[in-house]
Amino acid sequence: MRRILLVLAVALAAAGAAGADTFRVVPADGDRTVASAWTPNGASALSLPYGFLTPPAQPEQRTLPQLQELWQRAGEAYGIPWQVLAAINKVESNFGQNMGPSSAGAIGWMQFMPSTWLRWGTDGSGDGIADPWNPEDAVYSAARYLAAAGGATDLRRAVFAYNHADWYVNEVLQIAQVYGGGAQVTADLEALQLQVDGASASVEQARAALAAAEAAAARLRGAETILAGKAARTRLLSDRLTFQQAAGQAGGRRSAAEALVEQRREELDRAQAALAGAREQAQSASFTAGARTLLSGATYDSTGWVFPVGGGPGAVSVAHDHHDYPAADIAAPEGAPVYALNAAVVTDVWQGDPKCGTGLDLQTADGRTWTYCHLSYVDPAILPGTPVSAGAQVGLVGSTGDASGPHLHLQLRPASSYPQAEPWFQSFAGTAFTWQDEAPPPASEHPVFAVLPGDAQAPAGVPAVTSGGGFGGPATAGGGVVLFSANGG
Repeated sequence: MRRILLVLAVALAAAGAAGADTFRVVPADGDRTVASAWTPNGASALSLPYGFLTPPAQPEQRTLPQLQELWQRAGEAYGIPWQVLAAINKVESNFGQNMGPSSAGAIGWMQFMPSTWLRWGTDGSGDGIADPWNPEDAVYSAARYLAAAGGATDLRRAVFAYNHADWYVNEVLQIAQVYGGGAQVTADLEALQLQVDGASASVEQARAALAAAEAAAARLRGAETILAGKAARTRLLSDRLTFQQAAGQAGGRRSAAEALVEQRREELDRAQAALAGAREQAQSASFTAGARTLLSGATYDSTGWVFPVGGGPGAVSVAHDHHDYPAADIAAPEGAPVYALNAAVVTDVWQGDPKCGTGLDLQTADGRTWTYCHLSYVDPAILPGTPVSAGAQVGLVGSTGDASGPHLHLQLRPASSYPQAEPWFQSFAGTAFTWQDEAPPPASEHPVFAVLPGDAQAPAGVPAVTSGGGFGGPATAGGGVVLFSANGG
């Protein structure tokens, strides 16, 4: 693993020094006729798979080398850096692992809205069907869309067209910068992420197994105690012997259950040690913004504060208020890392609270106490009286206690003000989390372009610009008028 980290360091440093050269387009093999990026599809222009809004029972998967070859081919076809396609593929579906439909209705490998797919979807695989669940079709369609939005000359503008959010643009381009280090960097980061994710899942499973074993042992201890008590109180010898026999059998089962508890505790200890090792390796690799996002690393501000949940704005969100008292419910995937928000002292740790579930209290240097609730796991090194540094991982996001889904409940005690009102908290908007109740994007989630002949006039009320091929698609003789309708018209 030391070799992997060295490769990451050298490759990422080279990527940072390369600047614009990081996004070098790799030539594709052979010639390929692709759908124009100048005009969207006409009515009934696509052949769609039956029930294209529904994910297939067995979605197609690709290895990283296969995907890299696909990103390169699609990028070359439309003049889009393959690293940007790779980054969007990662952010949108984790390389085909989470293809939706999303809560907004986006579908497939590159998370197109169905209406946008009808306009810009294309058959990248050559089988005559434009299928958003097919990686070839989806990646080629994303490249086509980015080209139509000006990606050949202005990547920020094109990525913003893909998702109208500055945090999204920053995240995609930062990850693309990391991927610019080459295929080995991409593979090594994915391996590190899988290692951390697998270690986190193993801790979750071991913790649940230990809890079940402890509950079973407690029930058997109770049964043995009851039977032994009945044997002591029973006067009739035959009944006493029966209860004593039953108590002895319960004692045997209790001994076996307690042995299982010890076994499960050892398994949890090993899982925790593996997670600590995986986190240490990931932390060593998280020295650029893109790599930190990929590895769910802690995000710091200039004053030393840390956002308490890792995963980045694509996975973490919070509302400006709370349902009944000042607090922040920070939504994140189950098992996402939870960090100390500043240098602090642990004042309390607990499990099994009916409302808070598993949680802890941190007291920062200003004397304020911050309560964390609903964790699935607290690091065993986090004990009352223990000092922790800003960014130290203290546990994992869960849904223990009274929680409707996985999130970190964060509040000040006493609950006198909203954490969201803190300047440090607000400074992380768009870099560590997104606001759940921020203003919605324009009516169309993506711009829509069409090209008219060079001497044509744009309809009244429709913005238009003159183009000579700068949008990344094949240039038209004499240029033309590119129409843009923000409402999808």
